[in-house]
Amino acid sequence: MTPATLRILLDAVRRAPGIPVIMGPTAAGKSELAFALAREYGGEIVSADSMQFYRGLDIGTAKPTAEERRLVPHHLIDSLDISEKSDVFRFRTDALRIIGEIQTRGHLPVVAGGSGLYLHALVYGLDSLPAKQSLRDELDAAYDNEEHFSELAAIMERECPLDFKRFYPHRRKLIRAREVFLLSGKQISELQSGGFTPDPAFSQFVLVRDRADLVNRIRRRAAMMLESGWIEEAREMLAKGLLQAPTAWQAIGYAQIGNYLAGKMTRDELLESIVIATRQYARRQASWFRSQHKEAVFLSVPAEE
Repeated sequence: MTPATLRILLDAVRRAPGIPVIMGPTAAGKSELAFALAREYGGEIVSADSMQFYRGLDIGTAKPTAEERRLVPHHLIDSLDISEKSDVFRFRTDALRIIGEIQTRGHLPVVAGGSGLYLHALVYGLDSLPAKQSLRDELDAAYDNEEHFSELAAIMERECPLDFKRFYPHRRKLIRAREVFLLSGKQISELQSGGFTPDPAFSQFVLVRDRADLVNRIRRRAAMMLESGWIEEAREMLAKGLLQAPTAWQAIGYAQIGNYLAGKMTRDELLESIVIATRQYARRQASWFRSQHKEAVFLSVPAEE
């Protein structure tokens, strides 16, 4: 971002009351804005990026540098091992506790990230949808894998079209929707038709970029990551079982690098496959924020020369 753009965004965010929550698709500039906000107003950043929770996934998840973390405290980064399952309930509990501790220190909490489900849980609260751990374990065993997920998708498209349209292709969300349907006989979209009310303690901001500009930023960032050691990082994490991990396997780029290391694609094809996967993810994120965070202020970020 140019200094002038950053200043406009900073002024817009600080005019709003409450705890700023900076959202948007990947590569939109959330981390840059959150860091500048925290530096200028004595803040601490609470990450809402579900892949930055994992130790070892550093380059590929665009974690803040050691210098940035020295200048501004960051929370919930490197909080999980890849063998641990990321959990929205745990995130919300931890995030609220950390926000309270930051405020006790007299500092400004700044929430930043692109994981829509986690952000929604924090700002709007958790639903009271039915849950049964034994059923969830059964569904996870059956469908939380590449081999059989298509079977679940076909079932949900036929029996729960609203939830299928809302959650596909996110595997864990669709499994959760199936759990709710089997327990209640209704789709999540039907049960949540009344919607949620956002917590007034938070002020939501979504960064919006022109599609072509965002794709260019995604491409430049992916190329830089590959030049900065991402392939070696991926090699190490894949050897530790990343693709068999309960939720960390979803981190974009690592499976593609695995295919490259296996000789299944060239370096140019690797870059293109990462750009495509990231672009698709960014599109899903943008759709989520438009539909699930309607009370947010949408901030247009001009393309950089």
